[in-house]
Amino acid sequence: MSGSDDKTADDGVASGQGVTVVEVEAPARLHFGMLDLAGSRGRRFGGIGAAVRPPSLRLTAEPARDDVVVSGDPRLGTSAEVDEALRAVEAAVKLVLAHEGIDRGLHVTVDRLLPAHHGLGSGTQLALAAATATARVFGLADDPLQLSQVVGRAQRSAVGTYAFAHGGFIVEGGRRPETEAPAPLVARLPIPEAWRCVLAIPPGVPGVSGAAESAAFARIPAPPPGDAEHIAHLVLMLLLPALADADFATFGAALTEIQAINGRWFAPAQGGPYAPGPSATIVQALASWGATGVGQSSWGPAVYALAPDPDTSIALVHRLRAAFPEAVVYDARFWNGG
Repeated sequence: MSGSDDKTADDGVASGQGVTVVEVEAPARLHFGMLDLAGSRGRRFGGIGAAVRPPSLRLTAEPARDDVVVSGDPRLGTSAEVDEALRAVEAAVKLVLAHEGIDRGLHVTVDRLLPAHHGLGSGTQLALAAATATARVFGLADDPLQLSQVVGRAQRSAVGTYAFAHGGFIVEGGRRPETEAPAPLVARLPIPEAWRCVLAIPPGVPGVSGAAESAAFARIPAPPPGDAEHIAHLVLMLLLPALADADFATFGAALTEIQAINGRWFAPAQGGPYAPGPSATIVQALASWGATGVGQSSWGPAVYALAPDPDTSIALVHRLRAAFPEAVVYDARFWNGG
């Protein structure tokens, strides 16, 4: 399941006593685009996105006698990426324990990871999974929005936090400059069960994050006047109604248009409307094949296209794998659970 699975014989969370073992699985987050890069109306950024799986991450937590111990499943192997993930889990656990004034140990095993810095929200999903597991083990409040602040997420975009909490299609309303509060959730709708997301992760340079991401945002010039209003109209009058009506064609066309606008915004920082190299090539191929809802998640290199049903998705997956054998390609389902 996505979210958390409490393996216990009693309702320890409700009573505040915690549980013995908690398993958390978190889906990947796709970021479909920002609403207002410049904050022309007072709120900056805003965003739309969704939860999909596969891929996903999974970890298990249980009380320990003394310290916080984080280990990886042997199948993860050894690499700098795995080490980075284990350190991130340990940091998130310790932040929650310190925030709650708890001086107790926890053993966390990371069973599966999302690719790091590939546009799938791995940092947020990992931190929230670790924080949620910690909260559940010790019977603490486990509201994802509150936990995201404790572990330092949702500082620019809250799409990943709401995708973790609720799944489905997310619209968040942007940050106000005078507050550190995360952007509010404006809309959340389930995505039709039949719809699929063909997700391709090509090899190459990972997308920017951390300080490099902040520097990249600083280099982006102000968008042309009217762009933010155009995107707002696309979201309010096309994307959301199309989703409510299960109108796949309209939803996909509007999403492709939003991606094109966002691509123009980010081109000065990433060297083109999509990450140069394999990502841009795959997007061009998908568009030439007539795929809809085509775009790049966040800074990439992950790219995607939508499909109205499983058969169409599988056919597109096979075509992508044949044309781009070096890419990892998923037939992903949209995940409507938190």
